Amino acid sequence: MIQLNTPYPATAYLTGFLRLHAGRLGLEVSQADASLGLFLRLFSAPLLARMSNELERRARKAGRRVPMPPSIKQFLADAERYIDTVEPAIRFLQGRDPSLGFRIVGRSFLPEGPRFEHLSPPPTAEHAALDQQLLSAFGTLGTTEQARYLASLYVDDLADVWRQGIDPRFEFARYGERLAASASSFDPLHEALLGEPTLIDTTLDELTRELVLSSQPDVVALTAPFPGNVYGAFRMASVIRAAQPDTTLILGGGWVNTELRGLREPRVFDYFDYVTLDDGERPLLNLLARLSGHQASLVRTYVRRDGAVVLENDVTQHDIPQRDTGIPTYDGLPLGQYVSLMEMMNPMHRLWSDGRWNKITLAHGCYWKKCSFCDVSLDYIGRYDRPGTDLIMERIRGLINETGQTGFHLVDEAAPPAVMRALAKRLIAEKLKITWWGNIRFERAFTPEHCRLLADAGCVAVSGGLEVASDRLLELMKKGVTVGQVARVTRAFTDAGIMVHAYLMYGFPTETTQETIDALDRVRQLFAAGCIQSAYWHRFAATAHSPIGLSPEKYGITLRAPPNVTFAHNDLEFDDPVGTNHNFLGTGLKKALYSYMHGAGLDQDVRVWFEPPEDGFRDGRQRRRRSAASVVPATTVPSNLIEQCLA
Repeated sequence: MIQLNTPYPATAYLTGFLRLHAGRLGLEVSQADASLGLFLRLFSAPLLARMSNELERRARKAGRRVPMPPSIKQFLADAERYIDTVEPAIRFLQGRDPSLGFRIVGRSFLPEGPRFEHLSPPPTAEHAALDQQLLSAFGTLGTTEQARYLASLYVDDLADVWRQGIDPRFEFARYGERLAASASSFDPLHEALLGEPTLIDTTLDELTRELVLSSQPDVVALTAPFPGNVYGAFRMASVIRAAQPDTTLILGGGWVNTELRGLREPRVFDYFDYVTLDDGERPLLNLLARLSGHQASLVRTYVRRDGAVVLENDVTQHDIPQRDTGIPTYDGLPLGQYVSLMEMMNPMHRLWSDGRWNKITLAHGCYWKKCSFCDVSLDYIGRYDRPGTDLIMERIRGLINETGQTGFHLVDEAAPPAVMRALAKRLIAEKLKITWWGNIRFERAFTPEHCRLLADAGCVAVSGGLEVASDRLLELMKKGVTVGQVARVTRAFTDAGIMVHAYLMYGFPTETTQETIDALDRVRQLFAAGCIQSAYWHRFAATAHSPIGLSPEKYGITLRAPPNVTFAHNDLEFDDPVGTNHNFLGTGLKKALYSYMHGAGLDQDVRVWFEPPEDGFRDGRQRRRRSAASVVPATTVPSNLIEQCLA
């Protein structure tokens, strides 16, 4: 499973590129989004009816011995209403039936399960007051937005039923993730694939058979950008292998590029004939040329030879320059069927999950490529290749003409400031009106004048890494920014009317409790000063291809001995001599951030967000609690630090 609101760009880029070579190689290239297809089947009346029957059967078998989760209990009590309303609700979230929003906001059309508990009860004759949370978020006129929020909660309720009642691996973006994330052995994934299929499994199997039988492909290439796509990719490969044994199967994508660089597991090739690394253009072009009968060597491609895994890589074959990769195309994808969910009221989170965005890159790789936590040794970051502004404009116009949509998401690792400036000037000069947003570094190059130029050209939001919000740690991670610089840059964006989201990190090597608390107070001040409007804390993870993973001694940590890796390998376990309790701190950090994004708690001592920790036992029965203040230090950050930076 992957994003539901817009196509993932990998297939669009590869389809556009391969069609440039279709005549020479005799290719006919098509693409499909099996993730969206699976979602639309699961959230349909026939599948909810099948799920209801399965859950009823299990409930009768279990009797009263097993307590039923609230989500399943609610679903079974109101199954007929769920079956009747699921397809109208999905049509509404697809933007195909907007008038339904008036019924949804009445709170009587959709059944409401546990996901609605944070809202007031639906209005009745006795209780006619508007829900204050919905009123503050949407006002009295935001009918469509409020309805999308309520319909998204409804979909989340159903997703909980699928996960808790049918398949515990099911999630929208992390389906079966634990089977693939740094899985040193192939055994768990292999056993899951051979196990008793769930209703979700059989639905994906049916969808896969229909896809291959309708097009009769000679070659199927599946992209698995994230761990949550891997189980589905292997399951689809297994079905295709059984349905059409002569079809050649290829696996690639971001997860492959980071996790399978040391692949030694031959059973992978019971499912796939080839596994390719890094950018797919050159490996696919050469592989398809060979399969078409031409003389061609393989590039960064795993194969199985005499029972062993071999990486074939002709180093004389270079990657395709960005100027020659063509125009991405969404041709063949059902653009009108993508689903916009609004699971959080935060505006930046809405950009990720709400609305359909055309995906483009301003450059391949990262122009900075120094951050110590990043996979700078790998091609997708380390090889920087900037196409000209003419090509970027050609891609923008091509996608607008094809899709009718003028919204663009820049999916660069970090969009280069100079390229953004050049693009903005061209958009203004040619009077091309688009709406766009993307990821940046908080470079000092983003002056107030630069930010106003970007806003005039249609930029509405940026996201960037503030990370640890500590100058010592920012220098250690070679981020190339300071907290003061971030404050000035983010304020310049905000003053230009561009929303700012900050990526935050905790648990970095040698990070102390004091540094974490001080970082939280700096973040509080940034919100209070109006520099940032959205943020998210990530727990630091050491990866095998980052400078930290390659040279841990430079960062004061010791890597633990890895297991015998034959399959996936990326995340690294390590020991940090500082010994900070990051698990305890993480809970408080996330509580504080949630409140700050809603404008609450900005004048409070940051220690209020941390629950009192439990410390051992008393009398062998009762845990003794200490005050949070006894283990969480007061911040040492001046209360006007960000104001000083801005001044």
